[in-house]
Amino acid sequence: MLTRRTLMTVATAAVLSAGFAGAAAAQDWKAKYPELVFAVIPAENASGVTDRYQPLMDYLSKELGVKVTLRVANDYAAVIEGQRAGNVQIAAYGPASFSRALLTGVKTEAFAIEVNQDGTKGYHSVLYVKADSPYKSIEDLKGKNLCLVDPNSTSGNNVPRYALSKMGITPDAYFSKVVYAGSHENAVIAVQQGTCDAAFNWWNDENESNLMRMDRKGMAKYADYRIIYKSDLIVNSPYAYLTDLPDDLKAKIREAFFSIQKNDKAAF
Repeated sequence: MLTRRTLMTVATAAVLSAGFAGAAAAQDWKAKYPELVFAVIPAENASGVTDRYQPLMDYLSKELGVKVTLRVANDYAAVIEGQRAGNVQIAAYGPASFSRALLTGVKTEAFAIEVNQDGTKGYHSVLYVKADSPYKSIEDLKGKNLCLVDPNSTSGNNVPRYALSKMGITPDAYFSKVVYAGSHENAVIAVQQGTCDAAFNWWNDENESNLMRMDRKGMAKYADYRIIYKSDLIVNSPYAYLTDLPDDLKAKIREAFFSIQKNDKAAF
């Protein structure tokens, strides 16, 4: 089941006005794209991503009439480069990695963003420490070890670095060590194991966050951690397809996404 922290909706009203492709046109793109690759950034470890997204792949395969294969990227940059090379037709980005894709010339376009169950369209970057640690603020962490997620992670790197710069903090000089953990889960585990004293992570609300998911999977205990910093609201993550895909295929992808709650609640 696609039990991510948010639901999906159209990125713009213009999406709703797209027409549907005819049978002949559909055969044209199916001949060119007998298989579509859907890449996902590694917000959590690979097995968790696969469990979360495979029902969506099965649903899209059924709706589009071609096999849709999940590719869990090793890092955020791999999604960008996969679309640049044309090997990834559909991608689930973070806001920062999508922006980097556009800024570096990847011909991709967002067709949907995530919308939270309460109707809001954003999330936060938070800084976790162990609940029994003495740290109450970022100032208390001077000379300690900090875990970030990935250079292209929004809540796990870009927003934290921006926030720290506004505080006059240069991370590599302020902290004893700055580590890229590779995923949000790995960042939490690093704090758990004592490799890092604090870690940035994504947080939606008290009911949904990476840490809450880890708690549900038995990977960490929510009560063992404390938030000492929360960012302003960050715009939610986009779904994007290659700009040069046939228009009728793009329309079919949008139709499948925006009908998922009605057509297949198990995938939703």
